[in-house]
Amino acid sequence: MSTTQTQPKQGELPEDSGAFAWLRALGPRGRRAFGGAFGGYSLDSYDYFTLPLSMVAISAYFGLDNGQTGLLTTVTLVVSAVGGALAGILADRIGRVKALMITVITYAVFTVLCGFAPNYETLLVFRALQGLGFGGEWAVGAILVAEYASAKHRGRTLGAVQSAWAAGWALAVIVYTLVFQFLDADTAWRVMFWTGALPALLVIYVRRNVSDAPAAAERRHASTERGTFSTIFKKDLLRTTFFATLLSTGVQGGYYTLATWVPTYLKTERGLTVVGTGGYLTFLISGSFIGYLTGGYLTDRIGRKKNITLFAVLSAIGILAYTNIPPGANGLLLVLGFPLGFCMSAIFSGFGSFLSELYPTAVRGTGQGFTYNSGRAVGAFLPTLVGFLSDSWGVGGALVLGAFGYALAVVALLGLPETRGKELA
Repeated sequence: MSTTQTQPKQGELPEDSGAFAWLRALGPRGRRAFGGAFGGYSLDSYDYFTLPLSMVAISAYFGLDNGQTGLLTTVTLVVSAVGGALAGILADRIGRVKALMITVITYAVFTVLCGFAPNYETLLVFRALQGLGFGGEWAVGAILVAEYASAKHRGRTLGAVQSAWAAGWALAVIVYTLVFQFLDADTAWRVMFWTGALPALLVIYVRRNVSDAPAAAERRHASTERGTFSTIFKKDLLRTTFFATLLSTGVQGGYYTLATWVPTYLKTERGLTVVGTGGYLTFLISGSFIGYLTGGYLTDRIGRKKNITLFAVLSAIGILAYTNIPPGANGLLLVLGFPLGFCMSAIFSGFGSFLSELYPTAVRGTGQGFTYNSGRAVGAFLPTLVGFLSDSWGVGGALVLGAFGYALAVVALLGLPETRGKELA
């Protein structure tokens, strides 16, 4: 199949417009950077989902109510704001690759320590500290790849990086299904956390094979500005920082509400077994993976803002539909899992490119790290609110709060410019 659309002029190479043109356009160094970022984000996802998948067992082991259980997620996401902001500053000061390795090591170490927690309070502290690395990895990895990607393909390239989240989620579900099938619940949840040591292998790869994009690194070193919080709150960037944080708050509030509570909802209100829950989550995750790739394509075709608006509306509709399926209609629950996962993930595909394009190179790490993770921290209060309200509303009823987050995201877009096709400065 041909990968060209037009005949090149004399002396020019034919334009590569094939399905994987975005990957070839990265070049050898860029592809290695993509591998490092993809691996880092997939294992970031894996380590995150060790908690939601084990929440029922952890709650029973420590005798927790839903509010306390939800707090485990909220504290992870709140502290991730600190980790993300600090990692962004590090990325601007010491480079993208070094900051990436620090974040991966941090989330791996504290995920493993969660498995040794003797009580709820210790688990809460370790989970919070895991958030330091968890918050920083995506922002640093996305910037690293964005600075290699061309303006034409940046949305698709960063959408592919985002799809790593679904890959890590899927791996976590597979391991969860096996571990909880063969071990008693009191041991299984600890084993889940111990498997969080996997990212150590990735750090070896990154250290040996990945480097910062040369052109971006040169601009960063030549700039007199260095990443600090004050720079992204100066007059010329204040509006961008405010609305980008609001956008992130809405999208991630909706997403983490679902990611945190759907496994519990399937077990406690739909009566599914461990294997049954894994089967339903397979449809949700499959939709997520395809959604990331599709959203990445669309964000280059129709623009960053239109892509986010489209899938924010569809995600809100999907939540309402998913949580109002009548009892006994679990087959319909299975079918709707795919489009729900598709929409709630496709909305993220433009984030890596959009936030990278909103800030100049010298403060790109700081801006992206702060806005993405501050939004995640504020949005994290939705899962806790669901936990407290679920005692009276039921988990399914409380999950509809996620739709509010997506409405907030659409409002935030009114204050941000369209950046499709923008060259990074």
